[in-house]
Amino acid sequence: MEISIRPESSHDYESVEDLVQAAFANEPLSDQSESLLVHRLRNSPSFVPELSLIAEHEGRIIGHILLTEIIVQNDSQIFPGLALAPVSVHPEYQGKGIGSKLIEEAHRRATTLGYPFIVLIGHESYYPRFGYEPAGKYGIEFPFKVPPQNAMVKALAEEGLNGLRGRVQYDKAFFS
Repeated sequence: MEISIRPESSHDYESVEDLVQAAFANEPLSDQSESLLVHRLRNSPSFVPELSLIAEHEGRIIGHILLTEIIVQNDSQIFPGLALAPVSVHPEYQGKGIGSKLIEEAHRRATTLGYPFIVLIGHESYYPRFGYEPAGKYGIEFPFKVPPQNAMVKALAEEGLNGLRGRVQYDKAFFS
């Protein structure tokens, strides 16, 4: 199946929010608010338009990924990076590698933009194939309870995790 990946435009917003809603409709761990999160993040200072990507097949939006800016902060240092949330693939197209393509392309673009690392909360059996490791291994804490196996980090730069320790500070849009 041929898909193209491109940055989301404002003309795509409604279709993307519908897609995100459909993608998480039957996800047992979802609170069904992912489309609202995407909407809020687009209007936040942490939004990076080049890292809100869509996958299209035959002119139809079938996937979306969003990376937004975060910091990891400890008593003496601040480390700027990114959070991945969410990755969405339309139910008709799940299991066909579209999420993987979106993740790989988002990694490539984030690396090109100079970001050193990405944090996420996600399925422990899915994300390690993309180089994600337990965040606790690096002393990274999250501002809410999350099982340690679901809290992950990935270096985008060779030294992207050097010295990284602290608490993830998300944009307030994550908590609205």
